[in-house]
Amino acid sequence: MNQNLEIEFKNMLTKEEFIRITNHFQLSEEHFITQENHYFDTPSFSLKEKGSALRIRKKKGCYEMTLKQPHPNGLLESNERLDEEKALAYLHNKQKLSGKISELIENMGVSVQDIVFFGTLTTKRAEIQYRNGLLVVDHSFYLGVEDFELEYEVTDEKRGYEDFLNLLKELHIPLRKTENKIKRFYKQKFELEK
Repeated sequence: MNQNLEIEFKNMLTKEEFIRITNHFQLSEEHFITQENHYFDTPSFSLKEKGSALRIRKKKGCYEMTLKQPHPNGLLESNERLDEEKALAYLHNKQKLSGKISELIENMGVSVQDIVFFGTLTTKRAEIQYRNGLLVVDHSFYLGVEDFELEYEVTDEKRGYEDFLNLLKELHIPLRKTENKIKRFYKQKFELEK
């Protein structure tokens, strides 16, 4: 298992703004890689209540489980590689979580026995080195929704935020309050279950 501190800025985009960014950075279809985010929680959303999120991401044929937890300077990400057999067992609720991430979940006071698979969000993603960080352009699909998002991952929070704001200004994109993907996913899930 490895851990890292995630400092990122996000902004939802309209389809037109998404096209503007892809044109600005000369991104073509070949620059985008498809990844699947498979989300987990307890039926009563115990992880969500603690400001945390659990996912298995499938990217380029590899699986990685990630637990995101609140941290004063962003989110603490704990990552654990999975083989396909174990990942599929988790996705089909045929095996309960085990390993270091399950220990972290138990330490939060959440029983891994209660963790279940909730659903999948698929993203077509392009990544670009930009100034002192990684610029991420996403086109996501989930539960009948299609959305577009710009993320900027940095190590220097103050400088990164300035660079992000300047890029939005340069491309005439308004700063928007943006929830992370799992929150958008759960919001849509709640809407569909009403």
